[in-house]
Amino acid sequence: MAETQMPTARTRVVREADRAVYDREATYRILDEGFVCHVGFVAGGQPFVIPTSYGREGDSLYIHGSAASRMLRQMNDGVVVCVTVTLLDGLVLARSVFNHSMNYRSVVVLGKGILVEDAAEKLAALRALSEHILPGRWDDSRQPNERELKATSVLRVPIEEFSAKVRTGPPVDDAEDYSFPTWAGVVPLEMKAGAPISDRRLLPGISAPEYIQNYSRNR
Repeated sequence: MAETQMPTARTRVVREADRAVYDREATYRILDEGFVCHVGFVAGGQPFVIPTSYGREGDSLYIHGSAASRMLRQMNDGVVVCVTVTLLDGLVLARSVFNHSMNYRSVVVLGKGILVEDAAEKLAALRALSEHILPGRWDDSRQPNERELKATSVLRVPIEEFSAKVRTGPPVDDAEDYSFPTWAGVVPLEMKAGAPISDRRLLPGISAPEYIQNYSRNR
């Protein structure tokens, strides 16, 4: 894949430009930690934004859904998309309401979705989606059958035009507000897995595998 010169006119961060990240490796770290993306597209003059799970394989994002879904039908017609992923890392509490903020990492990918027709690529894409959410689970589960594969569509979005934006650190107040008598700082937020809860219909002798017991999103 030819490397697109970054940033492009469409992906250049304008507001808070100092938070912009155009590095592909850093962008992939954000994508690989996220669970849900929002896919924006226009159908019949009406904008839609659909939340969905995703997976990354190399320089491609894979999105799946029902073959009958509005989103995937539109993608088959060559509609361009905007895919976003956001990770929230903390609440930033300033001395003034106006300067409150959040620590976050976000990615925007612009491109055109390509419906995956090849059976082998489609299966590999579904595996990438599964492994993105829970590494090790695909090989430990029943594989999709022909009926399930037929009812599912997979969209490939090449990661060619993208940008990331990151905010870290403490609040930034106006100089005159630092003497205001209230607490200021950061409330860190993180996604943490709890103890696995076994299905009551498990076969005897089956326990949660190590990849579930030690699950963490921070890779």
